[in-house]
Amino acid sequence: MKRLSLSLLALALCTSAAQAMPTGPQAICTVWPEAADCAGGQPDCTTCHTAPPARNAFGAALQERLEGSPFTNATFLDAAIAALPALADLDSDGDGYPNLVELEAGFLPGDANSHPADEVEGPCASVNPQYNVCGFDGRYAYKKVSLDVCGFSPSFEDLEAVGGMDPGAQREAIAGLLDECLDSEFWQGRDGVIWQLAHKKVRPIAAIKSGTGAGPVPLGNYDDDYGLFVHTQTDDRDAREVLTAEYYIQVRENPTRYLVRPTIIGQNAQEGRRAGMITMRYFFVVNTMFTAVPRTTAAQAYRAYLGLDISRSEGLIPAPGEVIDYDEKGINAPACATCHTTLDPLTYPFTRYEGISGGTGRYNANRMQRASLVEGARIREVPEAGYLFGEPVADLVEWARVAADSAQFKRATVRDYWRILVGDDPTDDTADEFDRLVDDFGDAHAYQVERMLHALVQTEAYGAP
Repeated sequence: MKRLSLSLLALALCTSAAQAMPTGPQAICTVWPEAADCAGGQPDCTTCHTAPPARNAFGAALQERLEGSPFTNATFLDAAIAALPALADLDSDGDGYPNLVELEAGFLPGDANSHPADEVEGPCASVNPQYNVCGFDGRYAYKKVSLDVCGFSPSFEDLEAVGGMDPGAQREAIAGLLDECLDSEFWQGRDGVIWQLAHKKVRPIAAIKSGTGAGPVPLGNYDDDYGLFVHTQTDDRDAREVLTAEYYIQVRENPTRYLVRPTIIGQNAQEGRRAGMITMRYFFVVNTMFTAVPRTTAAQAYRAYLGLDISRSEGLIPAPGEVIDYDEKGINAPACATCHTTLDPLTYPFTRYEGISGGTGRYNANRMQRASLVEGARIREVPEAGYLFGEPVADLVEWARVAADSAQFKRATVRDYWRILVGDDPTDDTADEFDRLVDDFGDAHAYQVERMLHALVQTEAYGAP
């Protein structure tokens, strides 16, 4: 019998017949992060119960080992974390499989009828009473969308209704729920799913934040960066604007709103010199700082928006001709040249934007002419034109356009959301579905993230238990 999703563990670990603890999911996934559904879902109440509050064999075994009753959420979490390891090697339901083995495989350690099946040949035959484990299951996918995008479990009545629908109607119900939840605060509000997706791109440092909640050294308001990122990822907007937007976004609260503005106080890039997230003030504060040739800035843009990490030798496409060591950093040494023949031409278009200065983020055509010769005898010769993916680009605005129109941008964008919803990078089994989403993102989906998400949640990679 194939696995049941671990999705309602707010009820799964109970401390008394009348009380369920919402910290239960955290306990399971803290002790056993390798449990099948800790990667993308949450435990189901059937992990510990037959029908709440009645416990199954696994729930009863856990209850026997809990110490410290009565519990608060916090004390229950500690007690469950302490008690669970002792259950790993037990076979609570007597089906011949240890509890942890069943959890890792996605089965119920308290149900003797739920366990990994012996290897058999021939087509899959689902005998799971809850889900079709041989392919896409509409009821499972509906529940997963509710958890992943809405931030809450669907009601029992809604799940039963979806379970009674034909497959076509189930897919329509999933699409309707997704539409509703893509507008939710959980998905696109401050600290919501998309906001959190932006963390590695923005790299917030509270100490140097300006604006609301300013730190002791307020150098840049990264709320502007988060606002622009979320705005470009929602509704029917072209996600390429994350690199090409010439506007700014003002974030308003309660509920979170994102308002388009032609200018914002503190943002200094001039009209015609703006390139979305990579010309934001905070981006230059944390990456360029005081550097004449801002390789870190270019490398972060390459990594964050194109999914290519030069430090891991990804995306190395040497520019033609000799790469000059303008700032005398030894870039042509044998151990360094492999990366720098790509990185330095990638960096040149970033050199005309001010780092930490009175005009942070402002385009200054003469920036390199003002550079101190201490930086290198040829520092003032650094060109503005460079190369991206072997293609010449005249300046950063052209760099951003080439990047946004690239296959690498499509792949990196789809992979960001795949990791959130599926829970990991594509595997050999799911590569075809992932590649199809990437191919469709620029054409069928018109670079709209929400269109792509509608296709993603209908894949077997997402909807198969």
